[in-house]
Amino acid sequence: MQKFTGALIIILCVFGGYLWAGGKLAAIWQPAELLIIAGAAIGSLIIGNPPHVLKDMRSQLREVLSPRKDESEFYMQLMALLQVLLENIRTSGFKSLDRHIEDPANSELFHRYPLVAEHPQLVSFITDNLRLMAMGQMSPFELEGLLEQEIAAIEQDLLLPSRSLQRTAEALPGFGILAAVMGIIITMQAIDGSIAMIGYHVAAALVGTFLGIFGCYCIFDPASNAMAQRVKRDMTAFECTRATLVAYVAKKPTLLAIDAGRKHIQLDIKPSFNDMEKWLADQEG
Repeated sequence: MQKFTGALIIILCVFGGYLWAGGKLAAIWQPAELLIIAGAAIGSLIIGNPPHVLKDMRSQLREVLSPRKDESEFYMQLMALLQVLLENIRTSGFKSLDRHIEDPANSELFHRYPLVAEHPQLVSFITDNLRLMAMGQMSPFELEGLLEQEIAAIEQDLLLPSRSLQRTAEALPGFGILAAVMGIIITMQAIDGSIAMIGYHVAAALVGTFLGIFGCYCIFDPASNAMAQRVKRDMTAFECTRATLVAYVAKKPTLLAIDAGRKHIQLDIKPSFNDMEKWLADQEG
């Protein structure tokens, strides 16, 4: 809802101000200029990015525009899942989790927490590192270093779509100038025509510059920023998991290990220690 409110404010203020000043919307409708700019932007995205980045870009844009699910519930389920996994390890050893770790998609344990199961990258992060912990003794410092490197690699990969969109946003004013220059060329070809016709062609050329600037600062740049913020917010789940596993390897009690992960949750949705403890107790019951 917030994204649509922002878009509505932009449209009302930019075009409303234009109309208030006496402009006509029909003058802005220049399909040829729009085709040049949009085609150049889309073509540059296709040339400069591999297919998986373009696919992730579409997916992240859809996520930005769609309402978020209950993040508080997601983190509660994540902490409950980690508690169950770690308690099983403490009481029965890593062998008791073999079938869950090897095939989480068909694990009734993971299915108990559907909001977490919907994130395959996070599930893989949990299962891969539990498998790593089961292969031999690791110090908390060694595990923390490995997890930090993996999280950094995941974040870099997930940020590629927003960075690519950002570079395209920076190029849009240039594409607008490209369209404007082509419009001026057309104007020069009609230089022997009437003043009204020359004015029409010049106005059409200037629309290209407007569209490039508008697309950059009002569409592409805010969209890329929203995508990057969404990725950084989603990475909190990985940080929460990292802190929990490291604290567990450091021989902390399970509840304190979960609390170490809780401390990484964003302030606006972070549950208190008492709320977390009550939730985990209810899940055990």
